[in-house]
Amino acid sequence: MTTPPARTRQFDLRRLYTAAVLIPTVYVIIVYLAPWALTLLLIAVGSIALIEFYQICFQPRVNRLAVGVGLAVFVLVVARDHLSLALTPLLAASVLVVSIAVSISSDRTDHRWKGPLIILFGVLYVGFPLSTVVSTRALPSGEFLALFLAVVTWTSDTGAYYAGTLWGKHPLLPSVSPKKTVEGVLGGLALAVGTALLAQWWFASQLSPSDALILGVLLTGTGLLGDLFESMIKRRTGVKDSGGILPGHGGMLDRLDSLLFTAPSFYYYVAYVHGLSPPL
Repeated sequence: MTTPPARTRQFDLRRLYTAAVLIPTVYVIIVYLAPWALTLLLIAVGSIALIEFYQICFQPRVNRLAVGVGLAVFVLVVARDHLSLALTPLLAASVLVVSIAVSISSDRTDHRWKGPLIILFGVLYVGFPLSTVVSTRALPSGEFLALFLAVVTWTSDTGAYYAGTLWGKHPLLPSVSPKKTVEGVLGGLALAVGTALLAQWWFASQLSPSDALILGVLLTGTGLLGDLFESMIKRRTGVKDSGGILPGHGGMLDRLDSLLFTAPSFYYYVAYVHGLSPPL
């Protein structure tokens, strides 16, 4: 049997070191602290991811005034459950404010129309999904549902990375993400489904085994879409990583890209398909 090339067996150990620090921290915040603690964490990491997104899209120069408005709206969107704010009026007001901010800036006229669209899209892309994590935490026994979401999303990414590194031979979508392989996706799916079933038995008893099976598949699929979507943005803008804040993972947006698609999918499944509803 031919030995695979050495590069396929090389792991970035920094990923493990980063995970060893982040996972216990996130676990404590989700399970043991008040819901506001998770919201503040999401605002912190989401703000970094949103700034990275704006830096990518506003190349070569960032419109700081518009970005400041976008960040302010982002915070309100993520915390809207706590503040009892409606999403649609909030976004409509942000469009108006961003348009004014861009119009009084020194940007070239032919680029001004892009500013409000980029700012609004960034809030929707990063802020709305993270707000559904807050909504998940507000469900009955929401700390364990939020933990389920985090664990399955993370294990799907991890399984895909290591299976792809060890056995990846067939590119999935090379024009968008050259390193993604069919073997990696299958490895991520297997680990996610197994983790979902284990998590349902261990701490997410409000879900059934069939829910866990469905969610393992659903979160793997939507997480893959999130990863590919961010890869498409970076490829179109000529950027390799969104940043370098997380050793071995790239930027914060690189770490959150899957969650931005799995979080809404998970929330709407458990809230409406499964039938859980927030307490009055």
